[in-house]
Amino acid sequence: MPEAAGRVRRGPARHERPAIDDAALAAARHADRLLAAARDRGLARWEAYLAPLPDRLRDEEIDALRSTALRSRAAYGPKDSVRDVLPPELTEPFLDAIDRLVRELNRREATGQL
Repeated sequence: MPEAAGRVRRGPARHERPAIDDAALAAARHADRLLAAARDRGLARWEAYLAPLPDRLRDEEIDALRSTALRSRAAYGPKDSVRDVLPPELTEPFLDAIDRLVRELNRREATGQL
């Protein structure tokens, strides 16, 4: 079915998979907090990295969420981590939310759901 932006949806709408949608929306709220903290602290590099994540977590189709989750998870690298510049009360809830989203996406794949 065609969508407004000319894209074709390849799977179910997000609202049809509420566990995934809820996990993605929770992660988006935490990403908003991280982004605001990066802006407040003048961390331009992290601001640029984090800026697209909240909207992508809120709006992307289910099939595209995995790449956004992996990009979000990559902010916690071994040599360069958002943990190094932002407090744990912001970074850890986001990490937990992203991990929950990945688990829900894995569950969907494992059960063969579209």
